Amino acid sequence: MTGKNNDKEIQLLRDYNEVAKRVKRELVSKLGDKAEVVLHESREEYQKIIPHIPSAGGHEPFTRFLISTGQYLALYRVLKTHGFTSKEAGELLYSLTSKLLESYPGFLIRFLMPNIFSKEYIEKVRIGASESQRKSIGGYVFNYVEGTPDYDYGIDYTECGVYRFLLEMGAPELTPYVCAMDILSSDRLGWGLRRTMTIADGGHVCDFRFRKDGVTDVSSSVIERE
Repeated sequence: MTGKNNDKEIQLLRDYNEVAKRVKRELVSKLGDKAEVVLHESREEYQKIIPHIPSAGGHEPFTRFLISTGQYLALYRVLKTHGFTSKEAGELLYSLTSKLLESYPGFLIRFLMPNIFSKEYIEKVRIGASESQRKSIGGYVFNYVEGTPDYDYGIDYTECGVYRFLLEMGAPELTPYVCAMDILSSDRLGWGLRRTMTIADGGHVCDFRFRKDGVTDVSSSVIERE
């Protein structure tokens, strides 16, 4: 492994340690004494997965999406070895992600996450959409959708990097749970996301529509909202 790749792995493992620390209490509440073993095994599994995480060339949020998916996959695989069904493992990942987002104070979330409603961000989306038609960005190909009175703007993904990655890693059944995480992100970050279909659930596109501080309205085949 080259020095550059080694540095990347070290940083990704550090990030994973931070995530594990923030969800440990919730995992203990679900798994009891087994939580420590699962976290240790998941870190080892994640280290194996890192070389397979597709590169999005630094493009955000795609780089973050793919890295997070690698983390989900590591824990998912370990939970399966401990007797969890795909449904049980996916639902636990959803619960852990909810707790993870809650663990970050609002000011830190605003600092760490881009303002997806800023003119600069929307222009990047527009440019990225055009670029993706020539060469996919980490497996993503998408179109920019102009806003209407009902939403500020939209994105139609015709190819999904997360779905492709998990398909190649032999876990396409995890994809709908990863898609469902957008519900949590929208609620926490004020995306006002509306989505009626995803490629993972058999749709021809993933139709994202954003409205600042709007109500989240996302259909999911695996998660029922309270």
